[in-house]
Amino acid sequence: MMHIRIKWFLVSIIVLSIGTLSACSNSNTTEVKSGYKPSVKLSSSYHNSNSTSKAADKGTLNLAEFNNSPFTGVADPIFQSMQEDIDMFAPGNGGSTSILTTGNANNLFNVDHNNQIINGGLANLKLDKKDKSATITARSNAKWSNGMPLTAKDIEYAYEVLANKDSNTPEFNQDMEDIKGLKAYHEGKASSISGITFPNGQNGKKVVLHFEHFAPSLKYSGNTIMWDTAEPYEYEKNVPISKLPKSSQVRSHPIFVGPYKLSKIVNGESTSWVPNPYYYGKKPQIQHINIQVVANNDFTSALRSKKYDFPISINSSENQEYPQVKNLNDYTEVGDMGTMYHYLAFSVGHADSKTQKNIMDKNSKMGNVNLRQAMMYALDQGALAKKFGYGLSWYPNTLISPYYGKYYNSKTPRYTYDMSKAKKLLDEAGYKYHGKWRTQPNGKPLTVNFAGEQGTPVQDARYNYYIQQWRKLGINAQLIGGKPMEMNKMYSTLENPNQKQIDIWYGSFTVMPEPTPTQLYGENSGFNMGHFASQRNNELLNNMNNNQSWNNDYRVKQFKDWQTYFASQAAYVPNEMSMNWVPLNKRIKGYDLSPDNNQFWSNLSLTSEDRQ
Repeated sequence: MMHIRIKWFLVSIIVLSIGTLSACSNSNTTEVKSGYKPSVKLSSSYHNSNSTSKAADKGTLNLAEFNNSPFTGVADPIFQSMQEDIDMFAPGNGGSTSILTTGNANNLFNVDHNNQIINGGLANLKLDKKDKSATITARSNAKWSNGMPLTAKDIEYAYEVLANKDSNTPEFNQDMEDIKGLKAYHEGKASSISGITFPNGQNGKKVVLHFEHFAPSLKYSGNTIMWDTAEPYEYEKNVPISKLPKSSQVRSHPIFVGPYKLSKIVNGESTSWVPNPYYYGKKPQIQHINIQVVANNDFTSALRSKKYDFPISINSSENQEYPQVKNLNDYTEVGDMGTMYHYLAFSVGHADSKTQKNIMDKNSKMGNVNLRQAMMYALDQGALAKKFGYGLSWYPNTLISPYYGKYYNSKTPRYTYDMSKAKKLLDEAGYKYHGKWRTQPNGKPLTVNFAGEQGTPVQDARYNYYIQQWRKLGINAQLIGGKPMEMNKMYSTLENPNQKQIDIWYGSFTVMPEPTPTQLYGENSGFNMGHFASQRNNELLNNMNNNQSWNNDYRVKQFKDWQTYFASQAAYVPNEMSMNWVPLNKRIKGYDLSPDNNQFWSNLSLTSEDRQ
């Protein structure tokens, strides 16, 4: 009980501090410059000059997954929707750094420093623009961690699982229908995908994808058209695709193609790994890896006690620990520009279970764009980033990170704090006061139900600040159940295609190396849990990879136009981006977050048997 009381006492202090910052903001000069870009400078690699210890490498690399909820245990990238699952199975699913920096479990291809696909990985890629085809050729020695050969069918079967109407994976998106025959298969009109062929038979190593049109994004890992992991057909063929997500092949006894294989899983708590003897690439140097779920509140104490070598990944809510962690003598900080962001999103429609399309309902409670914009103008997000970003986070202006260079639109306007403007927007839209609170334009009561997952005191403070500001606006806003939601419960609610419980929520996305946002915000996207859809949105998303988009100036313009349009709709509004940073025990050697580190796990070694 004492711990809970202390926690809430700290939250109260933090909320008061934010309220003071907001009250002092001048609506005519709202920009807090230090809240709009990171001030901390970090290197993307750690250069340890000490020699590797063979005795130490025979020991265990202990990694922490800081999270207040158990991981769900989904090992297959096709069905993974939670970053926690991606992290817990990273040694088996990903040979490259991208699984840590962008959440992309790319285990087929190697990439260069721009995330462009190059030869040398588990498979090579050859694109033929004239023929509108992509040839994927697996290595002759490509095998799964149980010794089974990786075949052409394994590469093709991933598309069968992704596009099957009964798989219900959020990874499927409408851009994949550029593959000939995939749309007919997805709609149940065909039993196979006609546009995927096997020049040397299903047991060979070569697959050819034939496209309706050829998109420039195909050159990059993580594009929204071509999937870049394989699926073990022989291992899974007797499991109906609808039952695959909960099968032992995915949950209890998964197999992998990465540098490590799973040796033990404790449901919701930990995974343990040993080298995969069938891995094609550089053999791992460290003989044991253990990844343990650790409560967020134990972040600094777990590092101070030297229980863990490094966190597998960090949510920006842990940035509050940075001032303490950077002073730990046994750890050094590594980091670079990340692709993950936090956002506020509104429920504005539903998903049609038959067509699997998102349908926006302009008459829904949150369907009025004035209401959504007003709720954003009521928040001083720059002040939040300044106070709680610790130099690592900033308030972004768009859902495309500066990580993506020329595709990022620096001119897209932010929703800067302006309570007068917020009130005017509601007045103009007919949200009149009836007593203490505003009503909907149709006269019905307006109660806005907000959800945010359980986390740290700073997260709690953020949620309470939002509620405070929206109430100042005259909106009867409340946390569902009066407190943050357990993470898995929150997302299972949002994944319901016609849920009415959550009106607005605080969430996060880690974005693929190729920035086309169809997979997150497209009409067919399962990740589009707010169900925003419009003709203009479809048009701009499609333009990013149409025939004209081979002209890069045209493609860049489509990205920039989309960012400004999508921001104006205020259905999903980013409120925090952060440096991708990791506290690293100084006995680690070979740690490098560069995109072209295609042997991330195999390059790691230890210089001491004990954490220093």
